Amino acid sequence: MGEEEDKFEDAGTHLSVIADAFEELSRTIVPGSEDLRLAKFINTCSLVSILFSCLGIAFKFAEMEYVAKVRDLMEASKIYGTLKDILDLDVENNTVRKPGSLSRNLRRVRQGLELIKALFERFLSSDCCSLRDAASTAYTQVCAPYHTWAIRKAVGAGMYALPTREQLLLRLNETDHSAEKEMKRYIAASTPVIQYIDKLYMAKNISLDW
Repeated sequence: MGEEEDKFEDAGTHLSVIADAFEELSRTIVPGSEDLRLAKFINTCSLVSILFSCLGIAFKFAEMEYVAKVRDLMEASKIYGTLKDILDLDVENNTVRKPGSLSRNLRRVRQGLELIKALFERFLSSDCCSLRDAASTAYTQVCAPYHTWAIRKAVGAGMYALPTREQLLLRLNETDHSAEKEMKRYIAASTPVIQYIDKLYMAKNISLDW
């Protein structure tokens, strides 16, 4: 995690740097275009790794999977120019859903972005007062449908080890007010990125339920 942490030095809080990066990325998305650059996309996504780390053991499974997929796509960005390029490659080779394929890795990175988005949405909800409640709801909504019973059981047990809401804010060097501002920025900026990825798959008649 050292490389990710270095990116934040003297550049603002973790959340503000992530929100800035996703706002910049979302501005590059042109409606109807299929040329989102893989390198820019994955460099931005790499910043999110620190958030999984701050959540502790409950989200260790997500952190390990996310970081591994980001690393693979980072290597792929040296060869392939856009997100569409890697999807086209796997469609041609009939390997879209094959474990380890770039298209499958992209789906998992996209899932990680949505997991953090859902967590922030619940964290900011007026009827949600604890991080455990927010994280449990976000996991159930985004990841649980695609995980085995054993993984769901392990994640459920890990939820009891989550930091408190106050501890998380301290780890992120945020106050309630600043966290709300930056989380809302991430939610708004990540939404068109997630939608863009989904549309790439749907344009190839690839379902999103995996």
